[in-house]
Amino acid sequence: MRSSSPKQMAILISLIAAVVSALTQMVLHFPRTVLEFLPLVFSVLLIFISNYIIVYYLLNNFIFEKINPIYKTIHNYNIPEKDLRRDLEEKDVLKEVNEEVKSWADNKVKEIAQLKQLAKYRKEFLGNVSHELKTPIFNIQGYVLTLLDGGMDDNKINKKYLQKTEKSINRMISIVEDLEAISRLESGVLKLHYSNFNIVELFEEVFDSQELRAKDKGIELRFKLNYEKSIFVNADREQIDQLITNLLVNSINYGRDYGYTEVSFLDMDENILVEITDNGIGIPEEDVPRIFERFYRVDKSRSRNAGGTGLGLAIVKHIVEAHNQTINARSTIENGTSFAFTLKKGIKK
Repeated sequence: MRSSSPKQMAILISLIAAVVSALTQMVLHFPRTVLEFLPLVFSVLLIFISNYIIVYYLLNNFIFEKINPIYKTIHNYNIPEKDLRRDLEEKDVLKEVNEEVKSWADNKVKEIAQLKQLAKYRKEFLGNVSHELKTPIFNIQGYVLTLLDGGMDDNKINKKYLQKTEKSINRMISIVEDLEAISRLESGVLKLHYSNFNIVELFEEVFDSQELRAKDKGIELRFKLNYEKSIFVNADREQIDQLITNLLVNSINYGRDYGYTEVSFLDMDENILVEITDNGIGIPEEDVPRIFERFYRVDKSRSRNAGGTGLGLAIVKHIVEAHNQTINARSTIENGTSFAFTLKKGIKK
């Protein structure tokens, strides 16, 4: 049922009152001539106008007093009360408030759904962190107990177990550092320090730092072309160093033995497109949209054996987005994976 505005209700009530009054006057004092009829007409008009003013004023104030707190709370509580009153008087108040309440309810339903999703996400995140830290902690505990039970006196065991303990400790440190990096990126605490630098030169440095890791699997780190000229970008060099390292480590960890990881650049006017491609094991199509999620693993057992923390690609995505740029991934099972991201073009020195 459609609601009526105070003005419409006032007109209706005033009209009814005027008609009733006119009929009463006609019954009591039925006019005999036209001249006698004129005072009756003026009387009816006067009754109508006066009733309209009184009824409209009373209705308008009554509705305003009842609706004002609701409308003010839901819709426009920041504007002055005079402006709010004028805004209400120019509208079909009941209809406006009904629409506002529906809109408010819809927004609250969405907010509740988002909060539930966040709660679920936090629960999963804490569970993943606990699981990731539990493995190296239990390993360290086992190695230390073995050493305490007599392993320290056995030269064949003590050094081996101490090396394994160090490896587990380094894994814990890596997880904590990655968590700290994501926390800084998501909270906005981390401030980027932009500078112009040669992206080809930075890749060469990361190639050198990951050379031993790549050689263990016989993977070749290479450029697609011979980039003799410098390619300058404008970004935070330290963060881009971490981004490149994470992508190369990911490519090596899940690459094919004696395969390759190839880097190429494409000038896109204002930006430089950087692409890192390998011929590794690939990622199932249904998993590609989720690979940038924290701790998401396509194959959990395979991922842990590869030594990843499950945070590397999440960090990569945050770094790219912190630079107001984009990243995407393409992959085919057994044919390899390609990551492509953009960086703002820098000024050549």
